[in-house]
Amino acid sequence: MESVGILGVAIGIAGRLWPVWLALALVVLMVFKFKRRLGLFGRLFDDRAGIAGVLICGFWLFTAIFADVVAPLDPRVQVAVMKNAVPGATEPESGMLFLLGGDLLARDVFSRVVYGARIVLTIAPAATLIAFLVGISLGLPAGYFGQRTDQVLSFLANLVLAFPVILLFYLLVTPGIMDTPIPYAMAGVMLLVPIIFFLVLFYTGYEARPERLYLYLGLTLVIGGWIYAGLVFDSDPLGIIAIEPNELNIFIAVVFASSPGVFRIVRGLCLEIKTRDYIAAAQTRGESPWYIMLWEMLPNARGPLIVDACLRIGYTTILLGTLGFFGLGMGPESPDWGTAIKDGSNVAQLRLYFWQGLAPAIALMSLVLGLNLLADSLREQSLRD
Repeated sequence: MESVGILGVAIGIAGRLWPVWLALALVVLMVFKFKRRLGLFGRLFDDRAGIAGVLICGFWLFTAIFADVVAPLDPRVQVAVMKNAVPGATEPESGMLFLLGGDLLARDVFSRVVYGARIVLTIAPAATLIAFLVGISLGLPAGYFGQRTDQVLSFLANLVLAFPVILLFYLLVTPGIMDTPIPYAMAGVMLLVPIIFFLVLFYTGYEARPERLYLYLGLTLVIGGWIYAGLVFDSDPLGIIAIEPNELNIFIAVVFASSPGVFRIVRGLCLEIKTRDYIAAAQTRGESPWYIMLWEMLPNARGPLIVDACLRIGYTTILLGTLGFFGLGMGPESPDWGTAIKDGSNVAQLRLYFWQGLAPAIALMSLVLGLNLLADSLREQSLRD
């Protein structure tokens, strides 16, 4: 089979990514035009680390969004003649170009890397967000009330943190566990926390303004119930919100393992913030404890939490890759990066067809690098504030 060479591969990849370049260019133009109005996000472009972090993360975000346009093939489609094809190989009959070659099962490596970004950037940020809401919901009362509340919640968090992480995930994502009600029960409890969180948030913040209160509570119940029904019971009437059982398993495992770490960060921040004068002023005004926690303490803890969120998404990305590499992640045909690295990492494939495992490994590494740069820049901005 003919090959277009390294230059042809680079040009071909750049051409396939045209919607990504266009979206990044629009973001950069909008940022520099409205920089002063964008607050923290606009200030990220004041240093090189922030610019690099935003561009790298934006690149993979838009790649995931436009995966259907960028990828030339479905990641599971097999083209027999392209088994172990080199990067830039051309299919003789149709002339289709395999930009990153074919893998052991004659699937397009480039398409699998692109669709792998969609899987990672769907699970990692969403699981991190739920973990943060769970950790915040438990860390705020532990830090504010202290005493027995703090002791009980801290003991539960330490109990989870005492388990080795790999062993904990092995127990939570082992294939046989999906035949038990354990993951669905855990999902039912953990995914209920965000709904309760926003109900309490809106009730305490808009109790004196019933016209807005009822609107926000209604939207929370409708949207939250819709997402809850789709994820936990797979019964979304519109068929939009759905998740595969093995994906739900990994999702809940990440939330369960990450929540105690968030809890300890929030608890520590609250122990320091509750000694400040504006908290005493809110208590003097007769504000309720949950109002003080959600509307006085939480906004003043946002800086460290935003930085930790970026780092935790990176950790979750590595974790998803690790689980896929050990065969504990998605199904064997999934294009997630961990599974792709595993498929291309056996001795024969690594020695003769190294690009099959190298391409998803570079993709994973670059995304984590972008998140770390973004976190570093956010940390610098938070220190300036």
